[in-house]
Amino acid sequence: MRGLRLVLLPIVTLLASVVKASSDETVYCNGTVGACPDDKPCCSQYGVCGSGSYCLGGCNPRFSYNLSACMAMPICKDSQTIFNNYSSKVANQYTFLGDASANDWIYEGSIVDYNDEQALLLTMPQYSSGAVLSSTRYMWYGKVSARMKTSHLGGVITAFIMFSSVQDEIDYEFVGANLTNAQTNYYFEGDLNWTHSSNVSVSNTFDNYHVYEIDWHEDHLDWLIDGQVGRTLYKNHTFNASTGQYDYPQTPARIQLSIWPGGTNTSAYWTKLWAGGEIDWNAPDIKDPGYYYATVESVNITCYDPPAGTRQNGSAAYRYVDSKNFTQAGVAITNDTTVLGSLEDSGFNPQSGKSSSSSSASSSSTSSKPFTTQSGASKSKSTSGSTGTSTAAKGSSGDSSSSSQVPSGFVQNMKSSSSSTAGAVSLNLDANKLLHAFVAVAGAALAFA
Repeated sequence: MRGLRLVLLPIVTLLASVVKASSDETVYCNGTVGACPDDKPCCSQYGVCGSGSYCLGGCNPRFSYNLSACMAMPICKDSQTIFNNYSSKVANQYTFLGDASANDWIYEGSIVDYNDEQALLLTMPQYSSGAVLSSTRYMWYGKVSARMKTSHLGGVITAFIMFSSVQDEIDYEFVGANLTNAQTNYYFEGDLNWTHSSNVSVSNTFDNYHVYEIDWHEDHLDWLIDGQVGRTLYKNHTFNASTGQYDYPQTPARIQLSIWPGGTNTSAYWTKLWAGGEIDWNAPDIKDPGYYYATVESVNITCYDPPAGTRQNGSAAYRYVDSKNFTQAGVAITNDTTVLGSLEDSGFNPQSGKSSSSSSASSSSTSSKPFTTQSGASKSKSTSGSTGTSTAAKGSSGDSSSSSQVPSGFVQNMKSSSSSTAGAVSLNLDANKLLHAFVAVAGAALAFA
């Protein structure tokens, strides 16, 4: 039995180290588990704590260590982007340091130039999470339009939304199994109220370009398609008597366009039903051109004035300044920097790593960089002459939509892994439970020794 002790004790030690490593890897942040610790101070859009890119676009001040952890948000600027041969101008989200004057857009996932239509493809290869294209600047009321074509087929979701750091949200969503309806929706501070959804009729969204527009005012919000108002929401219709506030999107938001798998085999039942069923990872698109895709031709942004009475001590950035109020009243305009010195930094001391960082691309970060760039291609394999950046995205599990309801917007964790009976197999163990069980068995064995 002494030999048994000698075998078991090192295994217990090893498992303990596995648990510690596991706990070091991922720390979550939300209304249930609370805020981030000071060594991983920033709560990302996906509810994970870290530094570097986690402290930039989408950093949620409600669940970060404190208001200073997240970087200030680059202020709105009128712009027009034509996505013709544009992929080289889009920065990788996980190496971007926050300089909105250098890059108007960042991406995660997979994007490809499509020269045949002078557009950019957001692509979703087999068993992947798809792609997200995000503006580097925020809009605090204004008008944004996207000329685009959606993807198609069951389980495939295309989205064009505005998403704030405290999860105010304005949506267009397109279910690939229903190409004649655009779903409009809005949320306030991440409260997933499914009754806010409303459809607008439109001709085939996969075959035809349409101009989808969000015209966002302080007192009302219009969704337009090809210049025609399809829906209007008035702020005074969103008053919540129980909280005494308006459940109306009202905080600075980024523009985000995406393609993502709503119908994976790990999706919650209601999510999969809403998405039009389980996605076919062997559909013709997966064979040629090799991915599902949505096509973005252009985005136009017009900024409106901030709300009257906004605290202002500068003109460069928005910042949350009230830890008890994350409505528009808690936002100020400042001259705070929006740029990190390195991917080790946070809002606590944004430039602390600058001198030791030779370049943003070579810096390390608590936000891993799981993408590898490769030569792009045109949409069809039979067409040549197109260039771009295509990056292999890791797949998406149901983690980011664990609710049994439809997920908010397209908030997909691009770094979680996809599971499929036909795809790569991964083993996901609860290390704590495994260790506890093993210790119990080992303890019993040792007791009989």
